[in-house]
Amino acid sequence: MDNLLGRYCRLLEWLLVALLALMVVLVFGNVVARYVFNSGITESEELSRWLFVWLTFLGAIVGLRERAHLGSDMLVSRLGPQGKRVCLALGQGLMIFATWLLLKGSWEQVQINLEVEAPVTGASVGLFYAAGVVFAVSTGVMLLLDLWRTLSGQLREQDLVMVQESEDLAQIEDLHLDRSQTFKKH
Repeated sequence: MDNLLGRYCRLLEWLLVALLALMVVLVFGNVVARYVFNSGITESEELSRWLFVWLTFLGAIVGLRERAHLGSDMLVSRLGPQGKRVCLALGQGLMIFATWLLLKGSWEQVQINLEVEAPVTGASVGLFYAAGVVFAVSTGVMLLLDLWRTLSGQLREQDLVMVQESEDLAQIEDLHLDRSQTFKKH
């Protein structure tokens, strides 16, 4: 399952690159058209807005998989292994609940707006809200798998704290780990 999720996230990363490139072309092309040709690409603003929403949701899926979201580990890092496991399972359960609420709301919005046409492109507005559905289904699977690992005792103690206080701390810890491994080899 991990291999499948890894390939899925790799595919999402390539899709993110493509969507970002398309968004840049649309926005830059629209700017050039406005200033050089005194016209514009009518669909550019609407499509860029939709692409930005999709980029955000798809990027959050990859971020969850890579444990890249920031959080506070001030309390949890001081607990013992059992306390860390309980807090992690509780946090995962709350995230699954929030994901369920997002899935339910997004799905309802997709159904409500399926027949509604976007003002400029004429595309179904349901596609806009489908980003929430894709996000919720994807992260729901990942969170359920993580919860199973937590409850079944498959995680090592260092994996029980899944957030870092800040990106700077994570980079410093990585540097220290790299240096300590280098010294052990010599």
